[in-house]
Amino acid sequence: MNIGEIARRAGVSRSTVSYALSGKRPVAPGTRKRIQDVIDESGYRPNATARALKEGRTRTIGLVIPPAGNRLTHMQLDFVASVVDAAARADLDVLLSPSGGDHDRSFERLVSEGRVDGVILMEIRLEDARVGRLQEARLPFVGIGRTAGDEQMCWIDIDYAGLIQHTVRHLADLGHRRVALVNRSPELLAAGYGPAHRAREGFAAATAERGLDGVEVPCGDDARSGQECLEELLRAHPDLTAVTTINEAALPGIQRALDDAGLTVPYDFSVTGVAALPWAEDFRPPLTAADVPALDMGDKAVSLLVERIAVPLTPPRHILLAPPISLRSSTGAVPSHRLPDVVGRRG
Repeated sequence: MNIGEIARRAGVSRSTVSYALSGKRPVAPGTRKRIQDVIDESGYRPNATARALKEGRTRTIGLVIPPAGNRLTHMQLDFVASVVDAAARADLDVLLSPSGGDHDRSFERLVSEGRVDGVILMEIRLEDARVGRLQEARLPFVGIGRTAGDEQMCWIDIDYAGLIQHTVRHLADLGHRRVALVNRSPELLAAGYGPAHRAREGFAAATAERGLDGVEVPCGDDARSGQECLEELLRAHPDLTAVTTINEAALPGIQRALDDAGLTVPYDFSVTGVAALPWAEDFRPPLTAADVPALDMGDKAVSLLVERIAVPLTPPRHILLAPPISLRSSTGAVPSHRLPDVVGRRG
């Protein structure tokens, strides 16, 4: 028995049941009695977490997102959707708050004005003042991502360094000797965006480990930037035979540049990386990639936050996800007609 089932049996909405239990808003006496009758008949008792949330001030959580001027990637939209869905299942509302640039006042209002019982923070930087502000305010929060010194915060994240290492090793096993990392935008790298820097570290480690010629380039988060980025790579490095990326929004442009250059994937050129499943499946041929479980991450972030709200003094939990590389059709051995160029240039 849960709030949803009580609402169904009483013929009311979930929010009405919530208001009747919490007293947050008035409920008509007849409706309240109908709800109470269902509760009495079923023997429903809220669990410890639900009781703790019931005592909260708002039954609302904040989701801090990038500024509206920055178009959200498919992965980020999946994070937002999954957080909203998971919060609804927990009978919580979600207040979206942009952060960054001119939107810092919105974040400060979220923290200081008692609007929410806890916060989920997206797009975390290696050094992130927002984390310090939330800790100072003693407001429960969870990061989708983590800072460089992450011991004191609760987070869920993707192992970008490890996954990019795996993709590079995969390319090396196929015989590729010059590979490139198409990273996130220059602005995000300059801001200390965690995934971009960890991908860079993983790429450098893997290319050194396998003795590869590696090239790392920043790229804007859109198709046009992806196309321009790969066109420049092909001009500057004609012996380049493969790329890996964490920039899913650049993938359509990467594909367009390869088509324009007359390079067929994977027979002439290999592409791999870390991306949300829809981007991997839309690539032609489908992308060999670590599929980011964005929907599952948002759900887990809400669960972690509910725990933090219920029992604030519990030690912070850390969840580092390393989804397997799904071998699809976008990677192959170095083509024989390009192999002499590679050998000659290295010799």
